[in-house]
Amino acid sequence: MKFLFDFFPVALFFVAIQIWDIFVATAVAIAATVAQVTYLLLRKKPVQPMLWASLAIIVIFGGLTLYLRDKTFILWKPTVLYWLFGSVLAGGAMLRRNLIRALLSDQMALPERIWARLNWSWVCFFALMGVANLYVAFNYSEKIWATFKLFGGMGLMLLFVVVQSLLLAKYMHDEPGNERGR
Repeated sequence: MKFLFDFFPVALFFVAIQIWDIFVATAVAIAATVAQVTYLLLRKKPVQPMLWASLAIIVIFGGLTLYLRDKTFILWKPTVLYWLFGSVLAGGAMLRRNLIRALLSDQMALPERIWARLNWSWVCFFALMGVANLYVAFNYSEKIWATFKLFGGMGLMLLFVVVQSLLLAKYMHDEPGNERGR
């Protein structure tokens, strides 16, 4: 359910750009992201750092798009977000702080070298996603870009997570007393 909640603004952006134009869709995405954060705050639920970053970037880049009537800013927004996430993970690793391990260590135990590889694989993934966004944004129509943003971005993320899960499966062990074949 959280996954759908996270993609709410992107889905609304996609619908709005199909009906209207990129400027209306941008306003819808800004409003949807503000509504997400407001909803969480009113329910006294934590707002994750990724959502705060997304809110700041959509307000800045979306706001510039609307104010200047220049779609370039909103086309760059996903790339900036991807590269920000990748930079945070890379910066953490350089400071000897593995943020992927900090997020996932409660769910799995991995050798240190595997945590490092996992972290750097996410850095590379975010870097490549940023490049892919720019390629699609500046070589195809706005509607194709919006389709890529929603379905391509979500699909590639899902594929990336599935492949990682398959690669990490050999490091997963059953809980004591919960052995296979029982």
